[in-house]
Amino acid sequence: MFKKGLLLGTTALLLSACGAADETTEDTANEGTEETTEETVTIRVASHLPPMTDIVEIAGDVIEDGYEVELVEVSDNIQYNEALLNEEVDANFAQHEPFMEMFNEERDGNLVTLQPIYNAIVGFYSPVYDSVEDIEDGAEVAIPSDPTNEARALITLEEHDLIKLDPEVSKAEVTDTDVVDNPYNFTFTHVDLLNLTASYEDGVELVFNLPTYIAAVDLTPEDAVILQADEQNRFAITLVAREDNQDSEEIQALVDAMTSQEVYDFLDELAENGHLRPAFEPGE
Repeated sequence: MFKKGLLLGTTALLLSACGAADETTEDTANEGTEETTEETVTIRVASHLPPMTDIVEIAGDVIEDGYEVELVEVSDNIQYNEALLNEEVDANFAQHEPFMEMFNEERDGNLVTLQPIYNAIVGFYSPVYDSVEDIEDGAEVAIPSDPTNEARALITLEEHDLIKLDPEVSKAEVTDTDVVDNPYNFTFTHVDLLNLTASYEDGVELVFNLPTYIAAVDLTPEDAVILQADEQNRFAITLVAREDNQDSEEIQALVDAMTSQEVYDFLDELAENGHLRPAFEPGE
């Protein structure tokens, strides 16, 4: 069963109707209701944008009897982790493992990955260049301002021989200061992940982005100048819970629903458009 909620700020707004019930009405309503029904367990899952929210909805439709999934939509890349850490939700689905690890380190958090679901096809887009061969000396390059996605962007540039990174620095921790060879004399501009599409619209020559965000300007990975290959699913969008609830029956039911054939079929359809790759096989 699926239902939808909303998270405002970092605290869920819970509305309940209360009032003094008429005792006579209560007695009448309770007559002949000796039969009891099993209580449904609600699993609250914070998520951000499609297709992540779509996947949560599908999981809610197919989850086993006795459970329902409530999608708690958030408006930025901070709320879903804060809500989970503060036990306002039971899980979240909006990030890859390196981003979660960064949050844990900064907030002394206890979040854990449960299951990678899909790997978004990320890359660099350009309002100026049609191919790598067109890239000119001194181009401005917009990369994410958060460390994990900055590293991912730089790794993508290195994969295509556009820069060289310091081999002594862990790939998970590289920044633009670790660029040891910059043959195109790129100028790097750090931009919040949610504002990278605006950088594209502003004419920045090369802009790192995810399919979810670049779709706002009617672009798909097929329009990218270069794409990243993440065969190990290190950056797969992953279902996340806490150490204290990761082994609970309700979270296991959620994992089963998130890795269902129905979710896989939905991802497989998106994969045909080059947006992503499923990161699991149903039933495994």
